[in-house]
Amino acid sequence: MKETETPIPDGEGTLISRLHGDDRFDLTSQGEDTWVEVIRQMDRVYGELVESQIALEEKNAELESAQEFISSVVSSMTDLLIVCDTDGHIQQVNDALLRLTGLGPDMLIGQPLTEVLKGRDTEIQERFHRHLRANESFHDCEVLLRKQKEPIPLSLNCSIRHDSKGKPAGLVLIGRPVGELQRAYRELDEALRKFEKAQRHLVSSEKMAALGRLVAGVAHELNNPISFIFGNMHALRTYGEKITRYFAAINSGIGPDELSGLRHELQIDRIEKDILPLVEGTLEGAERVSDIVQDLRRFSGNQVEPSEEFVLEPIIRTAVNWVLRGARDKPEVKITCPASLKVAAKKGHIHQILVNLLQNALDAVSGTSAARIQVTVEDGGDQVTILVRDNGPGIDAGALDQVFEPFFTTKPIGQGTGLGLYVSYRMADELGGRLSAEMNGAEGACFRLVLPGLPAEETP
Repeated sequence: MKETETPIPDGEGTLISRLHGDDRFDLTSQGEDTWVEVIRQMDRVYGELVESQIALEEKNAELESAQEFISSVVSSMTDLLIVCDTDGHIQQVNDALLRLTGLGPDMLIGQPLTEVLKGRDTEIQERFHRHLRANESFHDCEVLLRKQKEPIPLSLNCSIRHDSKGKPAGLVLIGRPVGELQRAYRELDEALRKFEKAQRHLVSSEKMAALGRLVAGVAHELNNPISFIFGNMHALRTYGEKITRYFAAINSGIGPDELSGLRHELQIDRIEKDILPLVEGTLEGAERVSDIVQDLRRFSGNQVEPSEEFVLEPIIRTAVNWVLRGARDKPEVKITCPASLKVAAKKGHIHQILVNLLQNALDAVSGTSAARIQVTVEDGGDQVTILVRDNGPGIDAGALDQVFEPFFTTKPIGQGTGLGLYVSYRMADELGGRLSAEMNGAEGACFRLVLPGLPAEETP
């Protein structure tokens, strides 16, 4: 049998001899190694193919899952969704749009966007076309959506869609019927009114609760001038009886000696010197009662109070007296304030803020040995700062940011509403100032009330 050799180059440049006739291979030692290497390479390639197939199937599964997720999100959207290409032809819409228009996808997909959406007037139409031609975003554009029967007004927002290379690939439009927006605005406005009403009730409730705590002190505060007025009025009545008797004697025509003796008996000269101071003292007491009543009205009432310019120190002392009069254990209170310092604000607001801060300090030092409360006023020219310090247990570091939240309180249940500091914070903000809380050094707490100062030309 004739042997022929056909040179066949393998991957490594060796020669493999193929025998013809009996279809057998005559493998040399070098040929066996080559075939082993070929089979090994084939196994490796096959393994890589299998791994690539598995990875491809996993990617396909992830892609299908992502596609299903995106489809479910788009289908569940309540807002209307329209996706178009750079030429303005619709590529995709969501179920909300189909339900609203009553049109099928085949009647919308591929249609020019300007045939489905129209401007409500010429200006909006031109603006809408201009944005679409420029392929740029726009917001709150009101257009009309085509429907089977009549157009639907929409409030539309548009964003640019980009491809994988970052180039503009079209537009994404999201809209909502104007009727739904108006209904949502009405519901929001109604909720806001209810919230403001509830807030006013909370403020009023806190005022009445604070007034209840201070009623004993207020009663004592009223009792002093009223008692003074009563005493003066009794003296004035006695003086009036004596003066009436003296005038009657004069009118009866008695002699000068008898009149002189009666004048000495009735102490007319003393009455003459004493009656004017009695009247002035009575008027002062009545004015004091009037001031206290006005403070009560400002404190507990809901009437709108105008801003006015007033000296600050008397308001601080009144607030301190109100709080201390009803206290069982009275701490040492020190007030440091320039006597002539004035501010321009709502007097009732300042008074209530101070009462709330002082009452809070009084509660904090309850049971503390050598209890102290210090009120310090600092005049910074363009602003006035009132510091209310106590030597109580202080405020927890974690609670410093919560003390002005409504209903937050560290007091036992039934002993605090959690509204006093919240109401004070709101009032300070209404006055154009700010109220903050901090630690008072190593002990106690400090509340800082900052108020706008008087303009430089009006400063005394």
